[in-house]
Amino acid sequence: MRAVAVAEPGKVELIELGKPKAGPYQAVVRTEVACLCNATDGKLVAGHFPGVDKYPLVLGHEGAGIVESVGRKVRNFKVGDRAIGGLLFQFSDPKYSSGWGGFCEYTLVNDHDAMVKDGVADARHGWFECYEIQRKVDQDIPVEAAALLCTWREVYGGFGDFSLKAGDDMIVYGAGPVGLSFVKFGRLLKLGWIGLVDPLAHKRKRALKMGADAVFAPDSPELATLTKTRGKPLDAVVDAVGNENIINAGLPLIKMGGSLCVYGVIAAQKLQVHKATGPYNFNLYVHQWPTRFREREAQKPLCDWIRKGKLRTSDYITHEFPIERINDALDAVRSGDVVKCLLRY
Repeated sequence: MRAVAVAEPGKVELIELGKPKAGPYQAVVRTEVACLCNATDGKLVAGHFPGVDKYPLVLGHEGAGIVESVGRKVRNFKVGDRAIGGLLFQFSDPKYSSGWGGFCEYTLVNDHDAMVKDGVADARHGWFECYEIQRKVDQDIPVEAAALLCTWREVYGGFGDFSLKAGDDMIVYGAGPVGLSFVKFGRLLKLGWIGLVDPLAHKRKRALKMGADAVFAPDSPELATLTKTRGKPLDAVVDAVGNENIINAGLPLIKMGGSLCVYGVIAAQKLQVHKATGPYNFNLYVHQWPTRFREREAQKPLCDWIRKGKLRTSDYITHEFPIERINDALDAVRSGDVVKCLLRY
C-alpha cells in the first residue's frame, strides 16, 4: 500500500508498505480522503514537533475511509461503514516510526466501546486513548466533511476546555482551519462579539464571511486601541497558533478574571508570559492535546450542523491534490494560500 513518509526533516516521499491486518478489536479501513493538519503535520515535516525525534516516520492523522474487514470481537463497525480517525502505529518495515500513520492507503480503527465493555481498554491490552474518537460516521455525511470532523471535533471540544460560553466576547489570533472554526462555532454557539487577527487579507475576509464582527492585521492601530474603542475588555483571547508572542499580545485585551486560551502545540520548551501587561487575575489555558470525551461528544452536534447546511466544507477546503502530489500539497500549505488541503486517494 502507498504511504506518506517523512524520510528526514524536510524530505517527504511516497513509499510502499505492507497492508495492515486487523486484530480482534480492529477494523481495516481503506482511505478515501485525508486532510493535512497545517500545524502538526507541518511541525513533523520540519522536524520540530516536541518529543518526536525518530525518523523516518509515517505521517497523518486526519482521514476518512470505508471499513473493508473487521476483527472477531468488533461490534461497532461493519464492512461498508465510513470511519474516521484511522491510524497506524506499527508498519511492515520496522525502520519506520509513526507520526500517527494516517496517510496510509489502509489504516486501522479500534472498537473502543467493545474494549471498554470487555474490560480490556487499558495499556496492557494495547489500548490507546485516541481509540475513543475512532468512530463510524453516518453515510449521509459527505466524505470531505467526515475528514474535516477530525479538526472540527477537537475545536468544538476546545470550547469546553476553555470554558467559553454564550455571550462571551473573544478575539481569535490566527485564521487557519482552527482559528476560522473558533469563529464559526463561536457564532453558532451564540458567543458575543467575535474578532480575528491574521496577517493575510484573504483569510481575514474569509473570517468575516464566517461571522466575525471585526478583523485586524497584527500591526493594525485599531487592534492596539481595541479595548478603548469598545469601552470594555474581552472575556477571552484564543491563540489558535500556539505562539508566545501572540499570548503576550493578547494579555492586555482581556478583562479581570478573563481567559488567555492557547490552542495547539507550542514548539518552545519554555514559555515566558508578561503577566504585568494583563489584569491582576486571569486564566491561562494551554490546550496541547485533545480532551477525548469532549471530542467524541462533539461529533453529533457537528453532524447536525452539517446536515442543516450551517457547516460547509467549501468554507474550509481551498485546495485538493491526489496523494501522489503530496509535496505540492505541502508547498501550497507553506505558501499561506491554503486554509485546508484535501488529499484524495
